[in-house]
Amino acid sequence: MKKAIYPGTFDPITVGHLDIVKRACSMFDEITIAVAKSASKTPMFSLEQRIGMVEAITNEFPKVKVVGFEGLLVDLSDKLNANIIIRGLRAVSDFEYELQMGYANSSLKKELETIFLMPSLEYGFVSSSVVRSILPFGGKVDHLLHPKVIQMIKAYRQ
Repeated sequence: MKKAIYPGTFDPITVGHLDIVKRACSMFDEITIAVAKSASKTPMFSLEQRIGMVEAITNEFPKVKVVGFEGLLVDLSDKLNANIIIRGLRAVSDFEYELQMGYANSSLKKELETIFLMPSLEYGFVSSSVVRSILPFGGKVDHLLHPKVIQMIKAYRQ
């Protein structure tokens, strides 16, 4: 059974993330979306809210499960018995950081492989940080987020 982990803060999860998940489902038997606590990044949404958003839009994918985590990704990979990490790349600037992280993880656990998936062209510019920069001003995000996520964000902000 091929198990993979798709880690991130998902603050919030975007249509670009969802595109990566859909394509990963065709490659792996099981995908764990690992929502990082990431207190150092001071997320806009709590860990519980982010997990809820991810679960809400991935519950139609039987291969996907969602967990929250804190700590080293290699420790999570041991716990889940998964040796493949999925990372999304939008631009060359993403690659340098992700390459370093992949090497760092590999130095801690040689069996851990990192694969990079590019989102579909239409989602190449979409990022959580772009969404977070638009949300406080009430700007249009319906092309960046799944409708369920938009509903949840509205409920969280009331």
